[in-house]
Amino acid sequence: MENNILVKLKFGSHLYGTNTPTSDTDYKGVYLPAKREVIIGKFSKCLSFNTKAAGNTDKNSKDDIDYEVYSLHYFLELALQGETMAIDMIHAPEDMLIVNSDIWHELVSNRAKLYTKNLKAFVGYARTQAAKYGIKGSRLNQAKMVIDFLNGFPVHTRINEVWDNLPTGEHLSKMVDIKGVPMYVVCGKKMQGTATIKNVLPSLAKYYHEYGQRAQLAADNQGIDWKAISHAMRAAFQVCEILTTGDLKFPLKNADYLLKVKQGLLDYKNEVGPRLEKEMDELELIAKDSKLPEKPDTLFWEDFIFNIYR
Repeated sequence: MENNILVKLKFGSHLYGTNTPTSDTDYKGVYLPAKREVIIGKFSKCLSFNTKAAGNTDKNSKDDIDYEVYSLHYFLELALQGETMAIDMIHAPEDMLIVNSDIWHELVSNRAKLYTKNLKAFVGYARTQAAKYGIKGSRLNQAKMVIDFLNGFPVHTRINEVWDNLPTGEHLSKMVDIKGVPMYVVCGKKMQGTATIKNVLPSLAKYYHEYGQRAQLAADNQGIDWKAISHAMRAAFQVCEILTTGDLKFPLKNADYLLKVKQGLLDYKNEVGPRLEKEMDELELIAKDSKLPEKPDTLFWEDFIFNIYR
């Protein structure tokens, strides 16, 4: 495999510009499987190497090294899905590259063909973290509204039987999935229309209880996974940059701010939480007005791989 490495690059905090003296070193790479391996369908999607001894669960130190290598086929599959790791890699500047190749250079030169307005992995991660630690009272109040509404019906009643009267609002919506199944969405939690109130209520009650506790802790700047929040903020910044400029530059222009978030140096209730909510709201508007395509140019990348082997 070593002879077929297309790229090896520094990743993580060193790429983003948020590394500290104690940061470990992450590398990512892409390799080209041999023709025989491709034809018989026997090649690894991903290979991982690290310096930590097997069974060691301690947090990585500055001396630890992690290295993951993806097959070109799998890497492009992830990139076409808008996965954050792949999108980050195709924007790594020259000074982050340990190994380079003509194939990687050509791939990067055409990276715009991987962009869509639906960078779902970026948006999904940011939204999940924003919701997990968000302190908007409206989210909690609307979850309680649904619980109170459903408690007014027999437990064996199905959601679709009260469909027309279900509460709607900023965090409450009705939708139909790609299979045509009606779904009721409460604060990001999806419930099928065929589900009974008996099955739905325990999940909603658990969410209401846990979210209420997290919201209070967040209001007091406690119990917050600052590293996860910094990743969420970073994802929001990156999507906005791609959607507005059609490109992404590393190190990130917001690196100093993200480092402060990562280190827990800012107030969550009055600064970080509201800004993350604001970034997510702006992201919705920017994505709606973006001129980027709905879907990536899959055929181009299929031809890209085919021509390499041909």
